Amino acid sequence: MWDVILDTLMDSARLIPFLFVTYLAMEYLEHKTAGKVKNLVQRGGRLGPLFGGVLGAVPQCGFSAAAASLYAGRVITLGTLIAVFLSTSDEMLPILISEADRFGVAPILKILALKAVIGIVFGFLTDLVVRPRKTEHDHIHEMCEHDHCHCGEGGGILKSAVIHTVKITLFILLVSFTLNVVLHFGGEDILKRLLLNQPVAGEMLAGLVGLIPNCASSVVITRLYLEGAMSFAACMSGLLVGAGVGVLVLFRANKSKRESVGILLLLYGIGVAAGLLLELMGFAVR
Repeated sequence: MWDVILDTLMDSARLIPFLFVTYLAMEYLEHKTAGKVKNLVQRGGRLGPLFGGVLGAVPQCGFSAAAASLYAGRVITLGTLIAVFLSTSDEMLPILISEADRFGVAPILKILALKAVIGIVFGFLTDLVVRPRKTEHDHIHEMCEHDHCHCGEGGGILKSAVIHTVKITLFILLVSFTLNVVLHFGGEDILKRLLLNQPVAGEMLAGLVGLIPNCASSVVITRLYLEGAMSFAACMSGLLVGAGVGVLVLFRANKSKRESVGILLLLYGIGVAAGLLLELMGFAVR
């Protein structure tokens, strides 16, 4: 058990510099471009899902939350919101970048592109089926009521990057320790027999994990995929559904809770369907 603990600590410690640099870059990018990005999405009109899908893939911490606020005020369409939710990378990107030495850079770019394309396609389809509602109010109060945002706190982007790094490192420690214990006592066969590695069941279960409205879901899904305990299709289902704290902001800002539940179910259905389609196609990144 001591070896398991030591291996977990060492593996997690080596990721810290990569995580910190990535989060520092993400915070800087959001600080400099967040307003412009939101303006582009607001003015997207019928092309909203295109802007939402592309810009959602840009690594910014609170974009899904901002999109949820904009939708609550009917500034953007439901299709645009769905495109953002499906394409947003949440904590997936920092973890993949920290493992780029063994995972590779090209697969990371392919995953980001795939999420953006799926977001755009299903965003446009959603707008074709669901007619946009009339604007309920003209002014949107920006929300920072989620565990990522540190607006108004001192320290700027450096402090936010440190907080992100510490939180995600703790999540990685927990997930990695659990996986290492399973490997130590039961071997890799146990991981291979998990339902997360099975067709249909894997996509459905991963989608349920993705519904967890904080960074824990994408951390768990990404680590399980990297350790071989989850198929690529199931991983994509979970990451597509995982809109992070955007879901929390949607339930807080949107007047109709019934509609918010419907959006959540729609997001889950799209994520699982996309994963099943990837499974049937035998699609995987290398």
